[in-house]
Amino acid sequence: MPIALRHLDAPLFPAWLERSRAEYAEDLIATGRTPDEAHRHAEETMARSFPSGTPSPGHAVFDVVDDAGEAIGYLWIGPDTSDDAGAWWIWDIVIDADKRGRGFGRTAMVLGEEYARLQGAHTLGLSVFGFNTGARGLYESLGYETTSVKMLKRLG
Repeated sequence: MPIALRHLDAPLFPAWLERSRAEYAEDLIATGRTPDEAHRHAEETMARSFPSGTPSPGHAVFDVVDDAGEAIGYLWIGPDTSDDAGAWWIWDIVIDADKRGRGFGRTAMVLGEEYARLQGAHTLGLSVFGFNTGARGLYESLGYETTSVKMLKRLG
């Protein structure tokens, strides 16, 4: 199953940015935020991450491509927000819904790890929504460890 990471072409970046923002808002809604709140938070987050409408220095957005060269998802990776230049973060990874469960996400994660190592990273972190049990299982199987947990109880 040949999978590769291909830097996202600059003309495609605005559409990717909108897709990522919309998917983030959907995830926030799934955690209980109102649609207005979720869309506002997603908009603010992406504006901070991409103030000029392009990736911040050190950050990279890749298409995850299959052996036919077709994009089947994406990976956004770069330094985390700490002062440690070797601490990196997977900011977003998505494999298209109809392509999941075939090992593409696992391969994309391994390729992302290799990319981060080549950039000088010594750690690679990520966040995962609690409801995303499939992704959590994948990350744990790749050796990622839980470092913090946020919990919520709905009242009423």
